[in-house]
Amino acid sequence: MAQTVSHQIRLAARPEGRPGPEHFRAEDQPVPAPGEGQVLLQTLYLSLDPYMRGRMSATKSYADPVPLGEVMEGGTVSRVLESRHPGFAPGDIVLSHSGWQSHAVADAKGLHKLDPGAAPVSTALGVLGMPGFTAYAGLLTIGRPQPGETVVVAAATGPVGSAVGQIARIKGARAVGIAGGAKKCAFLRDELGFDAAVDHRAPDFAEQLRAACPGGIDIYFENVGGAVWDGVFPLLNTFARIPVCGLVAQYNGATATGPDRLQGLMREVLSRSLTIRGFIQREFVAQRPDFLREMAGWIAEGKVRYREDVVEGLDRAPEAFAGLLEGRNFGKLLVRVAE
Repeated sequence: MAQTVSHQIRLAARPEGRPGPEHFRAEDQPVPAPGEGQVLLQTLYLSLDPYMRGRMSATKSYADPVPLGEVMEGGTVSRVLESRHPGFAPGDIVLSHSGWQSHAVADAKGLHKLDPGAAPVSTALGVLGMPGFTAYAGLLTIGRPQPGETVVVAAATGPVGSAVGQIARIKGARAVGIAGGAKKCAFLRDELGFDAAVDHRAPDFAEQLRAACPGGIDIYFENVGGAVWDGVFPLLNTFARIPVCGLVAQYNGATATGPDRLQGLMREVLSRSLTIRGFIQREFVAQRPDFLREMAGWIAEGKVRYREDVVEGLDRAPEAFAGLLEGRNFGKLLVRVAE
């Protein structure tokens, strides 16, 4: 076996608030030889996603936290270096879940072989991967967009939000994106074809959003929470649907101040017949074949476009991840670990 050492980023401490360098530890560890049914992988791309912040905390959630001292988890695209499984050979490119490390031994049964000739392999972590599927399943199953309806999505230049808006347009709905800064808003309108884009950093954000949604909001795809929700909520129409896949504004421990608004929220849920449904994309796994077929077709036809924000080197992952939670990325955030 040529490769004997894996460079790793491990969880050193659980953050309270914004994660920083002190919450991670870099180290090198020997790579074990693959056993029967296993393969040795070299990580090419690591996906950085907001859900990882929840894994850093011990708070009860839908998935167990990363144990202290263990390698940070994450989706990866990897190259097979050595195989002890008949379905994989050295040189194969696979979708894996190796986490924040340069090399790993994995059970072959958990891997999915990728075709580098069909699409850039990085897209398996973005528009053709978990983020794209989150947008597809959440919007179409929970949102159920109809022609002429208005769909609003926050974090709209991210991999989930950008797909939500473009799929909404394909289904004949109006797409209104919320993003941070004039450059991102221009990208939504000029490059992705959104009908309108609103800067959530603008002092008159609520007024701009109202002007962009003169007929109200029929579907709000929630990625952010916080002050963005405050601007959206008064505009929700009767029978509006709200798929909730993320609350990134709260992931670093930020809490709202002021009176308890739960009773008012529930009153409006009742009086406006609102549907608010949280979801995790794996709940809709039966839809993945349809997603892969349709999304690949939309990309080929130019109906769906995507943007990637690639950081070079595994040691830059902690800083890039902290920036992701603050909206500093522009597109799907990836770490290129190896060529």
